[in-house]
Amino acid sequence: MHKLRAALERLKTSPFRARFHLSEQDKAYIDQKGLQVIRSHAAEFVAKRLAPAYPQKDGKQTPMRGHPVFVAQHACACCCRGCLEKWYQVPRGRALTEQEQRGIVNLLMAWILVEYQAEQRGKGASHSGS
Repeated sequence: MHKLRAALERLKTSPFRARFHLSEQDKAYIDQKGLQVIRSHAAEFVAKRLAPAYPQKDGKQTPMRGHPVFVAQHACACCCRGCLEKWYQVPRGRALTEQEQRGIVNLLMAWILVEYQAEQRGKGASHSGS
């Protein structure tokens, strides 16, 4: 868990990465599907779009929006093999291990949870003065 916190803190120092946030539509989707389904989507996206040694359309395979996991991938620099190499020293040209895939999914879900819980805290704060 310490590595996840450290990674999230480091990502906040990047103006590009720090500008990503879940939209209201993303949060509603999480409400509708639940975090376990979102986690399964994250695992599927990572396995299909990021894990191969030479992903199809690498560098362009992750949309900027349209799913909470896509937003998290950009916020966490897990959107393409180039970003994985730059931020986490995971070399291109070899498939990701199962452990690396789990680590990426855990990071994405940690970011999503922080974003989602920030929204929940905000809702609670607005009702506490009533």
